[in-house]
Order: sequence, then C-alpha cells, then structure tokens
Amino acid sequence: MSGFNPAYVLVLLAFSFPGACASTQAAAPLSAEASDPETLQWMTGFPPPDDKLIAQPQSNYFSFPKLRWTVCHIRELLPTIQVSRGIGTPDALPHALDDGINSISFTPLGSDTPMGWQESLAANYTDGLLILHNGKIVYEFYSGCLNETGKHAAMSMTKSLTGLLAEILVAEGKLDDHAKVASIVPELADSAFGSATVRQVMDMTTALDYSENYADPNADIWQYSAAASPLPKPSDYNGPDGYFEYLQTVEQAGEHGLAFGYRTINTDALGWVISRVSGQSVANMLSERLWQPLGTEQDAYMTVDGKGTPFAGGGLSAGLRDLGRVGQLMLEKGHYDGHQLFPEAVVDNIQAGGDKTAFAKAGYTTLPGGSYRSMWWNFHNAHGAYAARGVHGQTIYIDPTANMVLVRFASFPNASNSNIDPTSLPAYQAVAEYLMESD
Repeated sequence: MSGFNPAYVLVLLAFSFPGACASTQAAAPLSAEASDPETLQWMTGFPPPDDKLIAQPQSNYFSFPKLRWTVCHIRELLPTIQVSRGIGTPDALPHALDDGINSISFTPLGSDTPMGWQESLAANYTDGLLILHNGKIVYEFYSGCLNETGKHAAMSMTKSLTGLLAEILVAEGKLDDHAKVASIVPELADSAFGSATVRQVMDMTTALDYSENYADPNADIWQYSAAASPLPKPSDYNGPDGYFEYLQTVEQAGEHGLAFGYRTINTDALGWVISRVSGQSVANMLSERLWQPLGTEQDAYMTVDGKGTPFAGGGLSAGLRDLGRVGQLMLEKGHYDGHQLFPEAVVDNIQAGGDKTAFAKAGYTTLPGGSYRSMWWNFHNAHGAYAARGVHGQTIYIDPTANMVLVRFASFPNASNSNIDPTSLPAYQAVAEYLMESD
C-alpha cells in the first residue's frame, strides 16, 4: 500500500471496530477537562497556527486528544452525503427537566466505590447526553466539541440504523431474510457473503476469512481500508476500489450461523442488499424512512467511499436530539405523531434479541448473557434493555420498562466499550430506576 494515506484508515477503524484506535500513549491520557477541544484551542485562528491544526493530509487527526475535536467535524476531513431532514418545520421535543438526575450515584462494575452521575460524565469523556422519559426530555448535557446545534460521529451506531432499515424491509415483505445474499446481489455469489443468508449477515453470524489483527501489516483490514478510502489512490495501487468491490473478494472460513463475529464488512454487505432491494442508497433511505417523517432538527450526513457509496457500517454524524427521536421511535415500536412509520414487528424482532449461544463465543465480558440481533445489542437484563453502540462511548440505550431513551456521544481515549461499560451500564440502570420511582 505504498503511498496510501493512513489518515482514513484511522477514521475507518475508529468508526468500526472494538479495540481500534486505542491511545498509544504510555502515560495516562489527559482528563476530560484538560483535553477539552476549547481548552486546547484546536482549529482556532484565521488560519489556525500549525500546532493547532487538524486537517488533511495529516495521519493522526483521530488520535487522542485530537479526536475530541474530530468527532464533531468529520465532514471537514472527508467527503460526505447528506441525510436530508426535508424542508418542513422541526417537531419540538417536549421538556420536563429533572435536576435530581445529577444527584444519582451508582457502583461501577468490579468496584466497591460509588460514583456520582456527574463524575461519570467526565470519566467517560461525554460530549453530549440526552435522556427522554415518557417522551419528554428530562436531561440534556453538552461538553467538549458539541452543542445543541452541532453534529457528532455516531460511529458504529450507524450499523444499528442500517439493521433497522433491513428489518423494515423484511417486515414489509420486500426483503426475505432467509434468502441467500447471492440471490439479491449476484456480484457477491463468489464471495463468502454469497452463501450466507440475509439474516446471518444481519446478525453477524457469517463465517468470514477476514483478519482484524492490527499488528499485522498484511491483515485484511488494511486492504479493506485502502479500498474504502475516498482519497485518490496511489499510482501503484491495484486493489479493489470501494466497499462493494472489496466485499466481492472476501472468502469464507467455516460454517455460517454458528458464532457471532463482529465485523463491519457485514454491515457494508447489508447496505448493498438494502440498496439493491430498495433502489436507494442507505443515506437516502434513512432520510425517507426516518429523518423526514420524524421531524428532525438537523440534516445528518454519512461518509462515502471514492464512488460515493455511504459507509453503512459507521459513517453517520447526527445531532443528539435527532438520535433521541430515533430511540423514541424504537421505544414506541414505530409509532410517531399518530402514524405508524413501520410495523411493530420490526422492534419486536430486534428487542427479542439474537442467539445467545452464538454471541457467547465472542467473549464480551461486560455483556454476559447478551445477544446481537439486526445489528442491535441486547442486554437481556431485567428491564429488557437493548442498544445501538459505537466505539469511544456512543450509545442509544433503550429501556422499555422505564420508558426511557438515553443517547450519549463521547470521545473516550480508548475505542473499546469494554473500558467504558463498567461506569456506563450501571449508570444507565440507576437513572432508569430513579425515573421509575419518580413516576
């Protein structure tokens, strides 16, 4: 890959994979307060001085602490496609703010020492947090690079929205999730995806000969990243160009359907299936089925490859409240403002969860007894909670028992959510219990 700009590789990995883009600093990273983009004055000045510049063709704009600025400015670094909200007036979300949430405390996983709610926001480098209870905003917080008019990288929460679109097509009888992928996308017939069912792709139980060993310079992830880069290819590059071309090269290893394996290329394959069935890009379908009918406040956007294909596995950036609207739509099983935007069966299927035995083989220690269904994570806890999740701390957490939706944007130094879950999952449960007691 001589001449390939590694900057996009860093963004791609950080958007997609657990454990990617962990801080390489030997010392403890700067605190949330010390690493605040405003404190560090990234990209300030006209023009910014060299030591405050975050721009192409740098290769480190997604390293910590620069990533705390980058997560709100992706479209300034990479080409994107609009997810339009249309031209109507936004639908206001009602407020019933509850200051008591700031007084909540909980005990982190693996600890005997209680932690306060506000302390946890800083510990997790929270850029924005929204809580809806009974359909009203009860808590709203902004920090770092984000304010109420801004957009933030959703990372792999994008996968869950792609999975949602697929479930909508299934429920409407437009997509057969038992069909082989090759019957829908013949171009994938000779790849590992061709022999998999749509459902196996949706639940990431495909058996793929695909390495994400970042220490290996010959690992498949690097070829995938090079193919997906929207930047000009080097003159000596002769590999696949774009997501769709790369997917055709993936080979099978083992039997589909036996084990869960979190690989972003599944979502990109599903994005191709969705586009082939619907006749729309994932970005345009998100606009038509979600952003416009939900009365969102802001357009969203998605990164694209060199051929304009949206990154279905991690390219979305959006406003905090607008993802809150998506979470509320899930909580209300597709019902919004007197209309049923999609069949209730869509959410019923996602909320039921996937194959726990297959999921357990992946070894997620902070998610014991969990599962994965249609690119949503199911905790199978007492409240029946499930979530969209993305690296560096992104989440749409839906608690049907508490009638609560929680959306968090963050820029935690280490990408893996296993580092964040111990101070996040107990906090979500604590606020859910608090809200139930206040009803």
